[in-house]
Amino acid sequence: MRPEWQVAVHQLLGRIVYFHALFIESAFAPSAAAAGPPCCNHRSPPTGVRPEVGALLADSAWAVLDEVASELGEPAGRCPSHSPGCCATCRVAYSAAAVAEAWLVTEHRAYRRPGPHERTRAACRDAAATRMTRIFVRQHRAPCPAQAPAETAGAWLLPGPDELPLTGELLALWRDPLSAGGSPVVSWLNHCTDLDDVRRVLEARRPIP
Repeated sequence: MRPEWQVAVHQLLGRIVYFHALFIESAFAPSAAAAGPPCCNHRSPPTGVRPEVGALLADSAWAVLDEVASELGEPAGRCPSHSPGCCATCRVAYSAAAVAEAWLVTEHRAYRRPGPHERTRAACRDAAATRMTRIFVRQHRAPCPAQAPAETAGAWLLPGPDELPLTGELLALWRDPLSAGGSPVVSWLNHCTDLDDVRRVLEARRPIP
């Protein structure tokens, strides 16, 4: 992976921690989740490559994604046996899906919108898991057949940065870490201190009927 990619990935992982600590933690309320298929390490027999979690998560910047997700409960579609025994790639996919779902639901509540439809929730989980896992696999050469890149829903279901700024920016930037011209953490959100600030900006930007 080229040095500029490495820098961009580290910036984006830091951005997740920054957004989560500043905006999400104080407003997040977990919701019930349904179990999905087992990951590669929990099939019988286990299949595919099984990257060591300690080597690829605990000792790298990707550990922050696992740490953020550990506070969020279980997202829908999770491995029913999700645990530290899942391979590193599966855990990245799980953590990305958990973050995207938590942010999506929290933003809907904060901006006084009806709860997101299940198809939208699934689209956000799939997109976040696919995009982050693709970068993780590229960086660490740690493929897992259970987490093959495949976004199952159309892009039209995903919120944009002008609709849900945190979730929309997360999904947009991880589609291509270099798409922001080398500065993926520069946006108007840097001037907000909580979700009420974000909501006020969104309301001010709405066209007058």
